[in-house]
Amino acid sequence: MSLNRRRFLQQGGGLAAALIAGQTAGTDLLPGAALCRAPRLRKTKFVAPAGPQRQQLSALTLARFVDALPLPEIARPEGKRADPADAHRQLPYYRMSMREIEQTVHRDVKPTRFWSYGNTVPGPVLETRSGEGVWVDWGNALPTRHFLPIDHNLHGAEAGKPEVRTVVHVHGAKAPPASDGYPDAWYTPGHSRLYCYPNQQDAALLWYHDHTMGIERLNVYAGLFGSFIVRDAAEEALGLPKGEYEIPLTLFDRGFDREGQLYYPDTGDPEAPWVSEAIGDAILANGKIYPYLDVQPRAYRFRLLNASNGRSFDLSLANGQGFQQIGSDQGLLQEPAPLSNLFLAPAERADLVVDFSQYAGQNVVLKDHRLNDVMQFRVAAGKAMPLALPARLRTIERIPEASAVRTRTMTLREYADPVSGETTLLLLNGKHWHDPVTEKPELNTVEIWELVNLTEDTHPIHLHLVRFQVLDRRSFSVQEYRSSGKMVYLGQPIPPKAGETGWKDTVQAFQRSVTRIIVRFEGFTGRYLWHCHIMEHAGNDMMRPLEVLPPRKA
Repeated sequence: MSLNRRRFLQQGGGLAAALIAGQTAGTDLLPGAALCRAPRLRKTKFVAPAGPQRQQLSALTLARFVDALPLPEIARPEGKRADPADAHRQLPYYRMSMREIEQTVHRDVKPTRFWSYGNTVPGPVLETRSGEGVWVDWGNALPTRHFLPIDHNLHGAEAGKPEVRTVVHVHGAKAPPASDGYPDAWYTPGHSRLYCYPNQQDAALLWYHDHTMGIERLNVYAGLFGSFIVRDAAEEALGLPKGEYEIPLTLFDRGFDREGQLYYPDTGDPEAPWVSEAIGDAILANGKIYPYLDVQPRAYRFRLLNASNGRSFDLSLANGQGFQQIGSDQGLLQEPAPLSNLFLAPAERADLVVDFSQYAGQNVVLKDHRLNDVMQFRVAAGKAMPLALPARLRTIERIPEASAVRTRTMTLREYADPVSGETTLLLLNGKHWHDPVTEKPELNTVEIWELVNLTEDTHPIHLHLVRFQVLDRRSFSVQEYRSSGKMVYLGQPIPPKAGETGWKDTVQAFQRSVTRIIVRFEGFTGRYLWHCHIMEHAGNDMMRPLEVLPPRKA
């Protein structure tokens, strides 16, 4: 009989210590297992428990392109409050209330229960300006019982804690620690938290989402996310598509039952329901399955976000038409990057310009992996209005590697049941969330982080507070590293893709590769975190604290 995850976790500290010892020796199996290659993470399928009430709805059977693409509402401030850095200055004040809603995801599907920061999923767009701070009061008006399966074995989700807890993180924001949304700083229904975002950063598409320890994966799956846009004058001077020609486009996948309700997969064990990844067969664009968008024969700007728990998208246009990527996570690239397809991991953003001027009167379909329809663009007949993008969008100074005061090497590992091969635990650098902080960079210093991925999956790694640049990726012998701890490279360093040459806050750490990033720690001191942004991985236990220290006194 295999050692299941509940029994493994219940065996406590001695076994955890043995696990870390096994990691040091290079094994990816649970203690007592023979050395062997780490199994690939299970791509969990949506197999509902028996019974008509949980029969699964197949998105493949739904009619295509019968619903218009919804456009999220723009949040409006409710007043002003004093700037914490200058009492004589007033900042816009927003009230965002989390609540339970019903939303129709497709013409032929019954309304679905979601949790939202407004009236829809995704939530309202918060539009802000660089250098102009805002206050946001994040109110929790949710029910007191969760409708998705909580695993009380996960750290932070113990049975004694309230079922419904929330805390909000603005992903990509350079915010003080008190407003970053630390996972343990959760609060319950009937309470709120007032956060200030200084927006001392370049124009970019950020996003906000729940970050509650132990149940983040469930809260985000339930719908707690939305876009946060920072604008500035330099970007506005470029003449990019704006107004009705700039479209916030959030993609995410979900599973549904026959009653149109969210189905989150589990193991079937009510005491240990966690699964390593939650992948749904329905792809939603701004909350609709297979929507269409009416467009003019001209260029459009799409502010694209992957808000999935675990699904990456490989996007292309079915007619073979290319497009231009003009920005990534932390704002504009230095110059437009022509693409035929875009691979976007969870939490990554891409700023795209798609020119429909040559397709007047035609329909153009956006696909994922060239197989799955995502949405349709219906190009109106009329005069073509092509757009010539600027050859240079902004200047991006590369951080010299020589300026780094330290290089940190961090491993990404999975641990599995040796009999079943099921993933049981995921760790960064062999450490649990609750272990002492080991990453303590000093403010205004530069570090190089080497992410050594010993697994068979790509992990999107996100650092809070900071932006960084991707240096390169290089494949290595995982077998040699496991057996001896020696790094034996199998090829030359590969530079970042064109769309990764700007500023990033989330990086795809490729399987069996070392991904190097260079980071300047600036803005604030205090406690933050870094983690894998596959929600199920972060919940068990691929998330670590990060503490930015004050500069040393000379």
